Amino acid sequence: MKKYLVVLSLVFLKTASAQETNFNTSRGYAVKGYDVVEYFNNKAVKGSNTFKTTYKNVNYKFSSQKNLDVFLSAPEKFIPQYGGFCAYAIAINGEKVDINPNTFEIRDDKLYLFYNSWGVNTLNKWIKEDAEKLKKEADTNWQNITSKK
Repeated sequence: MKKYLVVLSLVFLKTASAQETNFNTSRGYAVKGYDVVEYFNNKAVKGSNTFKTTYKNVNYKFSSQKNLDVFLSAPEKFIPQYGGFCAYAIAINGEKVDINPNTFEIRDDKLYLFYNSWGVNTLNKWIKEDAEKLKKEADTNWQNITSKK
């Protein structure tokens, strides 16, 4: 029985660890605690400690009960692409790079996040260098990243 529990615990830890590894949970939350629903209103808004949930082992904050309810009704719609890492870095280098939660794009009804610091705004590069082409490259690179064990 003990052996069975140890194996079960290891499987759980490995699954949780893989999820966390492939999702940017900087500051303990997706998108550094910003409200993923508000992005679809073209706003970057910090979430509140009052309105929180966990979905697929990832913590989310929301700015209102209404946004929390909207998320809970269709969470997959609001989850950022590429685990919440910089879409441009995933496309160009296949690397998981942190983001600036104020730098984002909604494209084809999906949330893309970008690095923006020290004079480098990767959203501008994403748009200038053909976002549709880069999105295809990022999709392929992300598939390779998430299939690694």
